[in-house]
Amino acid sequence: MPLLRGGRASAKLQGAKPYKFRSWWDGFLEVDRHLPLDQTIARIVHTEILSCAPETSVRDAARRMSMARCSSILIVEAGRPVGIWTERDSLSVDLSDPTALDRPISAVMSAPIKTIHQQATIGDAGILFRLEGVRHLVVIDDSGRATGIVSQTDVIMRHGVEHFLMLRRVGSALRRPMLVLPATLSPAQAAARLNEARADSAIVEGGTGGLGIITERDIVRLIGGTAPPPATIDALASRPLVTIGCDDSLLAARTLLEARRIRHVGVIAADGRLDGVLSFSDILATLQYEYVHRLHEALIERDEALLRARHDLSVARKVIDASLDGVMIVNSSFQVEFVNPSFTHLTGYSPEEIIGNNPKVLKSGRQSESFYRDLYDSLARFDHWQGEIWNRRKNGEIFPEWLTINVIRDEDGDVSQYAAIFSDISERKRTEERIKNLAYFDVLTGLPNRRLFIDRLQLALANASRYNHVLAVMVLDLDLFKRINDSLGHGIGDQVLVEIAGRLSRCLREGDSVARMGGDEFTILLPQIEQIETAARLAERLLTQIKQPIVVNDHELYVTASIGIAVFPDNGPGIEALIKNADTAMYRAKDIGRNGFQLYSPAMNARSFERLSMESALRHALVRNQFRLVYQVKVDLISGRMSGVEALIRWHHPESGLIPPTEFIPLAENMGVISEIGEWVLREACRQCRHWLDLGLPPVRIAVNVSALQFHETDIPDVVGRALRDTALPPQFLELELTESVLMQRVDEVAEVLRDLRTMGVRISIDDFGTGYSSLSYLKKMPIDALKVDRSFIHDIFNETGSVADEGASIVSTIINLAHNLKLKAIAEGVETIAQADFLRARGCDEVQGFLVSRPVSGEDLISLFDRNLLPAGTEM
Repeated sequence: MPLLRGGRASAKLQGAKPYKFRSWWDGFLEVDRHLPLDQTIARIVHTEILSCAPETSVRDAARRMSMARCSSILIVEAGRPVGIWTERDSLSVDLSDPTALDRPISAVMSAPIKTIHQQATIGDAGILFRLEGVRHLVVIDDSGRATGIVSQTDVIMRHGVEHFLMLRRVGSALRRPMLVLPATLSPAQAAARLNEARADSAIVEGGTGGLGIITERDIVRLIGGTAPPPATIDALASRPLVTIGCDDSLLAARTLLEARRIRHVGVIAADGRLDGVLSFSDILATLQYEYVHRLHEALIERDEALLRARHDLSVARKVIDASLDGVMIVNSSFQVEFVNPSFTHLTGYSPEEIIGNNPKVLKSGRQSESFYRDLYDSLARFDHWQGEIWNRRKNGEIFPEWLTINVIRDEDGDVSQYAAIFSDISERKRTEERIKNLAYFDVLTGLPNRRLFIDRLQLALANASRYNHVLAVMVLDLDLFKRINDSLGHGIGDQVLVEIAGRLSRCLREGDSVARMGGDEFTILLPQIEQIETAARLAERLLTQIKQPIVVNDHELYVTASIGIAVFPDNGPGIEALIKNADTAMYRAKDIGRNGFQLYSPAMNARSFERLSMESALRHALVRNQFRLVYQVKVDLISGRMSGVEALIRWHHPESGLIPPTEFIPLAENMGVISEIGEWVLREACRQCRHWLDLGLPPVRIAVNVSALQFHETDIPDVVGRALRDTALPPQFLELELTESVLMQRVDEVAEVLRDLRTMGVRISIDDFGTGYSSLSYLKKMPIDALKVDRSFIHDIFNETGSVADEGASIVSTIINLAHNLKLKAIAEGVETIAQADFLRARGCDEVQGFLVSRPVSGEDLISLFDRNLLPAGTEM
């Protein structure tokens, strides 16, 4: 509304006959005649019936249901149905009894079958579902022959009461508390609990993958499966649990269930907790079919009364007054004759204020004159108009409504009235807006998502091609962001991402766009730049802003980023090429040290292909036995004899030859295969050390490096224990080398793991000491045995002239003194000259390793180095 404009009536309308109740009510009935619940079952019935013979086993019947994704199966004998077996019946099967699944289906089927005639209404079906306590009805014809199956799901999905569902909240449909089962229950126990509670689903908690759900359909699938049932329902539960907010509409819930092809959805309360489980049965119960059926009967009685005396409006008035939709009747002179209570509720105008006036008082001003011309043209041509319109309430608020207008004509065919029925669709509009935001914007940061970014890039490319502009695309990825999530939790990580998103947005020019593509990756679109340097200057500004400290919950965090830049038209003709090339440039920025940016060049693609090729080869290197271990000795500075060896991995690629660990170890960490490689190194090193002992050689400790990822991803004490048991190596001959970064992540957990290793008898040393950020207070608490001075510090002991460098020598001396004060051994790595060895001995260093003593050699070649002085002649002893 306004329904009609004033002054439009023709001369004939102005001279029309006096108002007749019969005429407008007949027209109004035509509007309201086809209630969704008046539709017959025949319109929604499934005519394809899944059936089986009575002698079919329970297992086979369940298998057929699972394959057909059907919730029931008819048992047919001599062409006539004798029973039905449903997902509800599956809960009565004793899963702990091995013979229960081989019983004939006739022994456990439900009989007699609950039936409904195909000409019954959908409303009748809803009542019968509740009265009989079933979820499936067999549809029969006049002869009693089964013509199909109808379920509660069919009624919910097909009865056309979207408007009613849209107005009801999900939370209002929760009928009973949800059933929660521990993940440790067996399937048999779970089925029994479901049966006892007469529940069709249960939440599974305490499992390895978070909250899950188990339903009757899962039990049917388990019964009909060929694999042995799992020990617990942890493996049977569906995850992740699909959820919806308690304040969302039932229409949104139904749409979600339909889209996911599921029948249960978790309901999240306003405070974020799981409040219950919503099923199709709950939605059906909410529809209140008893009330609708009674209304349907009242309408039939009303029709009969109207046939006897159409002048009696009392029954019609009651029906209209009870309607949730607003109803307004306008005469041919465009004056309001009648409104129902819902009209007053929705618009704020009382009958006294609106009757006799032109409905244009409701006009919002949002629709154009052409909109109303089309509306009136439809009424003139078809006697009907339906659509969305914006109107104004009495308090001035503008709201959207779904409006249907029907022309009512008298017995002579002249227009006598216009009947308007409308409903407030504000909630639907808000839901549509939420859906739009979910479709085009990132929920966490509020930035455009990938889909919207691609749309904007496509438009920018079209403009750039048309007007010969240069545009740039940036891909920005935060460096080592995973460490924040792993050490401080995803909550802190999310707050960091929100702060980074804000900083990026504030750096951009008007017209530029930034989007979050996922995780910690962002993309930036510069739709028009004069020169490439513009993008480079922006990249520098972004890097400067990002690396400013971020304070989150008393944590001061420092984040850096790597940026790749690709420009159009030089670096690609289309969307995919630009984003791919910018991504390649970003990875190049990471490879050369992070916290920087790179402009794309074609040479980067070659490096990218090389990286992909290496990734593919690395995934198979372990299985193809391409890894080898070499061993570098550690020498006691007093005796000059071997005190230990360090195991070092080498990759012999069949085509590329020897690939340095500096190239493939970071790649293995990024690919997530470092733990498998690390376990192989540990086992192989223990096997080699055991072999030396078996040869009768002097016993030495063998040191194995453990990466930070391997330490946190695996149960290190368990891995070490298996390696020692499998190789029969005494634990006192094994030493694990960890970096400082491992110690500083989850300090208490790391300390506990190290104590377990120490209890086993394994030694612990800290590798590359001094290059990280160890806290001395934490270092004192760690059960470690040695500190290894990083080779960079050893190199800085002497300057280019050969004299002692004060700063470098002081650092090395300090680390050695620190180790001794903590009652730890000091080991220097990377020793290459006699002068370095003499300096270290004078400062009390315990052991050295490096090219001065020996390069890394094979296990067989190392045998010749046992039990001899390995320090070169000329060193002080």
